[in-house]
Amino acid sequence: MARSSRTFSAFDHFLALCFGQLTYRESLRDIVTCLSARPELQYHLGFRGRVTRTNFAYANQHRDWRVFAGVAQILMRRAARLYQNAQGQVELPELVFALDASIIDLSLKLFPWLYYARSKGSAVKLHTLLSLKGNLPAWAAITEADFADQKILDQLPVQTGAYYILDRGYLDFTRLIRFERAGAFFIVRSKCHVSLRVIESRAIDKKSGLRCDQVVRLRSSWSRHAYPNPLRKIRYRDGEHQRSFVFLTNNFELEPETICALYRSRWQIELFFKWIKQHLKIRGFFGRSENAIRSQIWTAICSYLLVAIAKKQHQLPQSLYEILQVLSVSAFEQIALRELLTKPQSDHSQLELPNLLELSAL
Repeated sequence: MARSSRTFSAFDHFLALCFGQLTYRESLRDIVTCLSARPELQYHLGFRGRVTRTNFAYANQHRDWRVFAGVAQILMRRAARLYQNAQGQVELPELVFALDASIIDLSLKLFPWLYYARSKGSAVKLHTLLSLKGNLPAWAAITEADFADQKILDQLPVQTGAYYILDRGYLDFTRLIRFERAGAFFIVRSKCHVSLRVIESRAIDKKSGLRCDQVVRLRSSWSRHAYPNPLRKIRYRDGEHQRSFVFLTNNFELEPETICALYRSRWQIELFFKWIKQHLKIRGFFGRSENAIRSQIWTAICSYLLVAIAKKQHQLPQSLYEILQVLSVSAFEQIALRELLTKPQSDHSQLELPNLLELSAL
């Protein structure tokens, strides 16, 4: 554990990283320069120490990234309480999560120690468990890019009664049995090579796109040993895109149409990854060490959660993107966030605009 700095605390470090995220700063020097331009307002932002390039770079190198991971976990729990009654396009169970991972590409020249053979570059992998109540991260982990997706199931926290929606990359019966034993439910897309024995076939409405709803058991001896319990198999045909899907689940009570709709809602996690990559700083980094990379990704997640919490607490009608845009140009404003985002638009029609020729002559 690195020694603490009296002039640049962990809280100052967190604020500086979040400032870089929310204001679209491009580098460590960029953050320090912007903060130094308004030194009288740094205290208003929460800073109590000196923000210098030396302090910032040293903290990125030595301050344990787990500090920011811990902050993210606290914010995840707070956001979950605020959005516990949120509803989407599908009527969701009380606890429903989607799990997926996304590769974050890095420069091979700057990060040669994170070589990723598949892309012949450098990369890390962000694993995220997204709560579909509000589309908020409920758990996350950062690993090497070649870390197998199904292995993350060993680290995943499982809640009794919760639903976990998984893509076929997580189809591993030795790990899925853990959900069964914990009293949780999973919905996973099956692979074509999985051999199943049908025990019971249920009536379906083929007009809805369903092709079968069956109770099955795994056929091979190894699979039966890994997962001895029966499963439910649902085949669905998407007529719009001319694709067929086969789902396996340990839930025998939900309607098959509901299970298909829940899997379709898994697309929200793809939108989450796309959003943070487009609007937060996780493609260019403020440091070159592994600790700096992990710290920046965790503070990106924290920034996303802070904006989502502010939106819910203040009942703001704007989208997360709109709130983020306002914050990016108002970081030094000494005005409450709610007032800043609910201020009526001024009438610019009565303003006297300066002559453009006069401006060009300056």
